[in-house]
Amino acid sequence: MKIIVCGAGQVGFNIARHLSDQQHDVTVIDRSGELIRKIQDSLDVQAIEGYASDPALLDQAGAEDAELLIAVTWSDEVNMIACQVADTLFQVPTKIARVRNQAYLQPAYSDLFTNDSMPIDVIISPEREVAEAIFRRLEVPGAFDMIALAEGAVRVVGAMLPEDCPILLTPLRHLTELFPSLAMRTLAIRREERIFLPTGDDHFEAGDSVYFTVPPDSVARAMDTLGHKEQAARRIIIAGGGNVGLFLAQMIEDRAPYVNAKVIEKDEDRAGAVADALDRTVVLHGDALDMDILREANVRATETIVTTANDDETNILSALLAKRQGCDRAIALVNNPVYSPLVGSLGLDVVVDPRETTVSRVLQHVRKGRIRAVQSLWGGAVEVLDTEVMETSPLAGKTVETGKLPDGVIVGAVVRDGRVLAPDPDTEFQAHDRVIMLAEPKAVSKVEQLFSVRLEFF
Repeated sequence: MKIIVCGAGQVGFNIARHLSDQQHDVTVIDRSGELIRKIQDSLDVQAIEGYASDPALLDQAGAEDAELLIAVTWSDEVNMIACQVADTLFQVPTKIARVRNQAYLQPAYSDLFTNDSMPIDVIISPEREVAEAIFRRLEVPGAFDMIALAEGAVRVVGAMLPEDCPILLTPLRHLTELFPSLAMRTLAIRREERIFLPTGDDHFEAGDSVYFTVPPDSVARAMDTLGHKEQAARRIIIAGGGNVGLFLAQMIEDRAPYVNAKVIEKDEDRAGAVADALDRTVVLHGDALDMDILREANVRATETIVTTANDDETNILSALLAKRQGCDRAIALVNNPVYSPLVGSLGLDVVVDPRETTVSRVLQHVRKGRIRAVQSLWGGAVEVLDTEVMETSPLAGKTVETGKLPDGVIVGAVVRDGRVLAPDPDTEFQAHDRVIMLAEPKAVSKVEQLFSVRLEFF
């Protein structure tokens, strides 16, 4: 697929890396010569310096033959104009734009993004996506990640295994015998720096990070099986009243009325605006690095602090300071990948990477075939795919064993008629099944073929 990526920042770079690794024809445009040189030195893509909305540059990038344009520059306006130019002059079929300014996304202005005005097919609001990602993690105490797939029928949960995990060193094939009513399947294990898709002969070790599938009503039992007995937080501090912090507070008010939330915001005017936008959340004007403010927020009696400021160092330090003062759990928003290896040793419980959230949202619209959702894990080392089996799919009527799944793929769950099946080698794929699977990058194109809609379907 010919794809143009407008913007070579952290998000654009990672999107280009993912797509290039999977053999797409990628061209990146950015006005920064430094970022363009970094792209050229690091990735097998074409890179062009200049404004992404410039028709001449889009022409040079091959927009006439492009199937997809992804606009993720720092400027909402450049992103929107790039999509407009791509549609009007080059008839690019699919345009995706990142839009940060929430004023553009107000319901009253919904007519702005129509084919007759601003032809953007998919709008991504990173702040809302990140707030959703944080809220999902709050729903499962003890987990470092949680993804809802198949219209909520399946949860993909990431958790680190403690020393007292009761099933350490137990071969995974025995877990079905030990817990026959628990529809839980392990998708991937990260052990130190190694990531692998497990077989029945593999086992868990203390300190492993694992991803597994499980029905929503079995999440608590699955976490208990892995040695996590944490209770859901009832008292939460949100450090940072920007868009992410505000959206998160609004989600808590709407979906978790039992939670007592407080927001700490350093800017006085912004604190006032956040207070006006919330109904029952306490908003404190002050610095989350100030001990007096943390005491006023009653940090010692708080189960979870979520740090959502625009500065990584502030987020990390305020999270650690809160934990040192007695807060049980810390979730930090961290953009810079340099900090990722330090997270565990620093004592942070969960780190949310906005880049990965945005990249996953984009990949959902790049994947071919009946792929409903995509989530990139561990910096793109693997992907979770929510797929649908069509009547003409090569998998229809085949079993997990006979379906000739490519190497580097593991099936985690099959959803049929609202029921979640924990697949075994004899599980047969049927038309309209939703199949949750994990794939290594090298296998993604083959998975797309398995779930493609063939001409005879029509």
